[in-house]
Amino acid sequence: MAEPITSDTADRRFIRRAMRAPLLSADHEQDLAVRWREAGDDGALHELTEAYMRLVIAMASRFRAYGLPMSDLVQEGAVGLMQAAERFEPSRAVRFSTYAGWWIRAAMQDYVMRNWSIVRAAPTAAGKSLFFNLRRLRARLGALEGSLTPDQRQAIAVELGVEEDEVASMAMRLAAGDRSLSTPISDDSAESWQDLIVDEAGSPEQQVSDHLDGQTRERVLALALKTLTPREREIIQARRLSEEPCTLEALGAQMGVSKERVRQIEQQALGRLREAIRAEVGDEALSGLV
Repeated sequence: MAEPITSDTADRRFIRRAMRAPLLSADHEQDLAVRWREAGDDGALHELTEAYMRLVIAMASRFRAYGLPMSDLVQEGAVGLMQAAERFEPSRAVRFSTYAGWWIRAAMQDYVMRNWSIVRAAPTAAGKSLFFNLRRLRARLGALEGSLTPDQRQAIAVELGVEEDEVASMAMRLAAGDRSLSTPISDDSAESWQDLIVDEAGSPEQQVSDHLDGQTRERVLALALKTLTPREREIIQARRLSEEPCTLEALGAQMGVSKERVRQIEQQALGRLREAIRAEVGDEALSGLV
């Protein structure tokens, strides 16, 4: 009786066929690469990539511990294999299998990083290295279970060139996994984790009020600034309204006066601003403006 055709069956047949593909000698591999590179020979490309699908499958098996489907890993590795074939230069003294191995591994690592968790993490090279090497280093230190000690965190951080806080954070993420916010806190509780999330933003009424107050302050301050002289406005802008306030000494050098003169002009300008704002809104709103 014939074996039913299922996804698992098809995957097994594909793997068996790939593992039966003949190995290539260095000379034949070079010839195929030259024919594809220089003449665009699709047949040569097919033979070259088919021979190294065994490399894709072998590498995919090393990433199965992350809980992702073997078939998806193989597909991603095949994409990396094709990218390697596209970029391989036969003139370089290196075997195609050596060159392709890097592209295959990189494609699978990117896939794992995108799909291991619904929370995207570790986009940097250092973070990626930490993600894929933490378990190996923990095993070497005899610390596969439980929390890392300060000495263990330091040893891993030094070896991978990352901060100790990054090691601790990644260890917690790998140990905890994802959790749905709608999951009950406990078996006998009606509350879910999302019920415990605090919204730190103000109420809608407060947000609207803050926005309107901000617009009023901007309008009043703009009107008050118009009562100053150009030099006074320049000093107030540089000293009071800039994200990086300028020093009295720097402003004095820029204007050709002493820093004490700048301080005097600033105090005079602040006094005139207060009077202008007081005339516009009264004493209550004065403190929030100058």
